[in-house]
Amino acid sequence: MSGKRRAALTVILVIAMTLTWAICSANAARRSFSIASGWVSGTYYPFAGAVSHAAWKTLQAKNLKITVESSGTSVDNAKLIGLNDADFALLRNDIASHAYNGIMMFKKPVRNLTGCMTLYPEAIQIVARKDAGIKLVSDLKGKRVSIGPAGSGTAESAKQILAAYGLKTGDIKAEQMHAFQAAENIKDGRLDAFFNTTVVGAAHIIDTFELVPCMIVPVEGPEAKALIKKYPFYANDVVKPGVYKGSDTPVKTVAVMAMLAARADLEAGLVYDILNAIYADLPQIKKAHAMFKEISLEKALNGMSVPLHPGAEKFYRDKGMLN
Repeated sequence: MSGKRRAALTVILVIAMTLTWAICSANAARRSFSIASGWVSGTYYPFAGAVSHAAWKTLQAKNLKITVESSGTSVDNAKLIGLNDADFALLRNDIASHAYNGIMMFKKPVRNLTGCMTLYPEAIQIVARKDAGIKLVSDLKGKRVSIGPAGSGTAESAKQILAAYGLKTGDIKAEQMHAFQAAENIKDGRLDAFFNTTVVGAAHIIDTFELVPCMIVPVEGPEAKALIKKYPFYANDVVKPGVYKGSDTPVKTVAVMAMLAARADLEAGLVYDILNAIYADLPQIKKAHAMFKEISLEKALNGMSVPLHPGAEKFYRDKGMLN
């Protein structure tokens, strides 16, 4: 074989190998999907990590990988889905409903947001200093209160709860802080109370109770009943005694549900496989956080506030949970 022919064949082989590598790389990229979670210190991030691990354990043969992205609030995650910047997302069911319908903090509907499963309750916890004289929601009038960051789900919940008790934000000295900042301001005496939508037993609330005598303000009675009737994504919940220092009796409140959502255009088989992997690895997932003990197949559709993804619909139908 002449040197020229050998050189030509070498070039052809290099090109072929390069194309093969590119095609394989593209295929690999197509099988890598993202899940928008939340702050590293919250519950969304470890659940997303558990989902990623479950996919790695169960779906390696299908060359499927889930990468976890630390993000912000439920509102941010819904917007990431709307922009096709995330494939899956963790968020609250009330925010999912607002996003899908294009109301509250969403100027237009996020119709490509679909449901996969609901997870566990996130209680609306109104943390108040005991020396602030706040025993009821109505006592918040005139007080220094953080309702949550501007545009957040917590802020919307705060407004809805205040309205149920005949108050508006103008009736309180409203601040809009993240929960960790609000907790620090409670400790320093610069706030009287703050709203926080999170799991019962959240570390920053435990820490606040440890350092300053506080209480959880109840959300109960006919006002809570009217709230749930108007906004069906709320449910009754209880902060059990002993979770926080000095809180020795049950406190009634309301809660929303954490949920896993997916882009509507994801292939049905992918979503089906992910759900299958999650429930197959659920005993291990439950070890990642105390709240994950609340997750079960039987409760997977409780509080589902948006249409199911076709893959999720097939999964639950195969499980005998849908007609």
